[in-house]
Amino acid sequence: MQTPEGPDIFDKVRIPPALDEYLRSTNPWWEGKPGRVLPRYRRWAFQTLLKKLKSGLAPAVVLRGARQVGKTTLQEQTIQHLLHTEKVDPRHILRIQFDEIPALEELRQPLLDIVQWFQDRILKRTLNEAAHAGQPVFLFLDEAQNLHQWAPQLKALVDHHTVRVVVTGSSALRIEAGRDSLAGRITTLELGTLLLREVAELRWATAVQPALPDEGLEPLVNAEFWHRLVTDGSRVGEVRDRAFAAFSERGGYPIVHARPEAAWAEVADQLNETVVRRVIEHDLRLGERGRKRDANLLEEVFRLVCRYAGQAPGAAVYITDIGQALQANVGWQRILSYLKFLDGALLVKLIEPLEIRLKKRKGNKKICLIDLGLRASWLQEVVPLHSAGLQGAPHLADQAGHLAENVVGAFFAGLPHLDIAHFPERTTEPEVDFILTVGDKRIPVEVKYRQRIDPHRDTVGLRSFLEKTHYNAPLGVLVTMLDDVSVPDPRIIPVSLPSLLLMR
Repeated sequence: MQTPEGPDIFDKVRIPPALDEYLRSTNPWWEGKPGRVLPRYRRWAFQTLLKKLKSGLAPAVVLRGARQVGKTTLQEQTIQHLLHTEKVDPRHILRIQFDEIPALEELRQPLLDIVQWFQDRILKRTLNEAAHAGQPVFLFLDEAQNLHQWAPQLKALVDHHTVRVVVTGSSALRIEAGRDSLAGRITTLELGTLLLREVAELRWATAVQPALPDEGLEPLVNAEFWHRLVTDGSRVGEVRDRAFAAFSERGGYPIVHARPEAAWAEVADQLNETVVRRVIEHDLRLGERGRKRDANLLEEVFRLVCRYAGQAPGAAVYITDIGQALQANVGWQRILSYLKFLDGALLVKLIEPLEIRLKKRKGNKKICLIDLGLRASWLQEVVPLHSAGLQGAPHLADQAGHLAENVVGAFFAGLPHLDIAHFPERTTEPEVDFILTVGDKRIPVEVKYRQRIDPHRDTVGLRSFLEKTHYNAPLGVLVTMLDDVSVPDPRIIPVSLPSLLLMR
C-alpha cells in the first residue's frame, strides 16, 4: 500500500478469522449499528479529552486511571459524540479493547497489524490519505498497556501517519515505561473516582461549578481563592452536604452512585471483584516478566493499606503484621515493591516526606487510598465522615480523622501537576499533614477532623511552618469537619472538608 509520502510502513497481513469477527462486533458503527447503551451522564474529563483529541497538539492522548472509574465509558461517549455530533464517517473510527481481545499471540506486531487490516478492509485507503482528504482517522486503544511492546508500535504508528489516538490504561507503571519512547507524542489525562460535584450531578442532577480552573494552580497561593472557596461552599451548603453524606457512606466509584438503590453488600462485592481482585489476580500476573509474584502477599499488603489509610506506618509495622498473617518472614524491600505496585495500579497514592534544600528528609511514605469505598468494601467496615453520621458513632471519631486525612491527601495528589508531600515531625519542628508546592511557594495543610477546634493547639504545625521564611509559605490551610471554625491568625484559613472537595 502506497501513501503520498512513499511506501507504507506496514506489511500486508492477514488476521485470524476470530479476531476479524471480534473487531467488527466491537465496532458496530461500521455497519450502521448502534453500540451499547451508554450512561447519559458525562464526567468532567469528557470535554477535556475531546479538546485534547481535536486540537492535535500531541497525536496521542493517554487517559489513565484505576479500574472502574469510567475510562472505557468515557472513550465510548467520545466515539458517540464524534459519530452523532461531529458527523465523523463511521469507517474512520477504530476501537480496540486489548484486555479482552483474542488471538493476539498469532500476530507479530498486533497494533500495527490490526491497523493495517483496518486500512485494507474498512477504511479502503491509508491513514494519511484520509488525513489529506480532511477526514482524519480516530483510534481508541483500550487498556493498551497490556500489549507487549505497545509503546514502540504506537511510536511507529504516529511517527509515520497523521492520526488521532486515545490510549486508556489502568497501570501507571506500564504506561510510564513507554513514556520515554513516546516523548513529545503523548499528553496525559488522569481520571480518578467521582468528584464531589459529580456525585451531586449524577445523583440529583444538581450542577455545582468548580472553584479551580481547569488549567493552572496559581490560585492556590492566594488567600482570596481559599476564602472564596469557603463562601461558595456555604452558599451551596445543602447540596454539598447531601453529596458529601453519600460520598462518606459509599465512596466515589461511579457504579456506586449510578445505582444508589442497591444494597451496600451487593455494591461492595462488585467493587471487590471488579477492582481489587482484578488487580490482584490479573494485573499482578501481567507485571514484570520473569519476576516471582505472590498474590497472597499483595492481598495482605492491600489489607494493611486499608487499615492504615491516611497514616504513615513504618517498615516494622508492615513486617510484623504481614509476618503474622502469612506465617512467614517477608523483607521490607519486597513489601515496598508491592506498595509501589498498588501505587502503579492507581489504587494508592504514596506521598513522600518533604525534601528541601538538597537534604533528604527521613520519614515514611504516607498512604492514601484513592477512594474510601475500596476500604469499606474490602474490610467490610463503613466509617462515616459526615458529621451527622459520626454523632451516632462517636467511637469511630479517631478512625474518621485518619480517613479524612486520607481523603485530603488523595484529593490533592489527584490535582494535575501539583507537587504534594507530608512533613514528619522533626527535632525542632512539629508535623504538618501535607505540603503543597506551587512554583517556588509552599502551602502547609493540616487536617483536624473533630467537632471542636482549639485555634491555638490545632494550628501549632501550621504556624511553625509559616514562621520559617525559607519555606516561602504565603498561607496555611486548616481542613475541618464543620464550617463555623474561626482562627485568629489571618495567615491560616479554615476550610471544611466538604467545601475543599468542591475545589475541582
